[in-house]
Amino acid sequence: MSEEKERVYEKAKGEMRLSDRILAELPGFRGYKEKELRRESDKLLRNHLYRKLSEAKSELKKIFQKLSDYRRYEYLTEMDRLVAVFDRVAERINHASYGYTGFFDAIKIDEADLDRMIEFDSKMLEQVNNVVKAVSDFKVDIDALKFDETKKHMEKLGSSLSLLEKTFNERTEVILGVK
Repeated sequence: MSEEKERVYEKAKGEMRLSDRILAELPGFRGYKEKELRRESDKLLRNHLYRKLSEAKSELKKIFQKLSDYRRYEYLTEMDRLVAVFDRVAERINHASYGYTGFFDAIKIDEADLDRMIEFDSKMLEQVNNVVKAVSDFKVDIDALKFDETKKHMEKLGSSLSLLEKTFNERTEVILGVK
């Protein structure tokens, strides 16, 4: 396991109640509990990604408001589109599957698939950080009333969001090991 993935997994494992730890020692239950821990680790990681994106989206809305307040109308349509894309990507990450499949489903998710899911979501952290930084840099210029770089910031943010969404779209294939 990668260091980041191991850290999240060990945190989830360390927070198990005593009764869960005892049950985890039972032969048939151990594999089940290990899968649950992997799913919970992925959920914690994606919740972290979602919180970061939500905070950045809030900052983007402040930028939008400031552009509106200063009557920079030429940017508002594109800003509205960026906020919508931001919202769509954040919500898809928030509501993504945790790796559960039904008993009769043709495709089963096993431990290796769950490990790939955690690793994939860990890699998305870097892209989320790029989006957050793009918003932060944008906000610094807008707060300083430097509107001449607005178009450049919007393009950079749009590219970062597109890359994050494209990567997220590959999640299912990566988890199932077909990509």
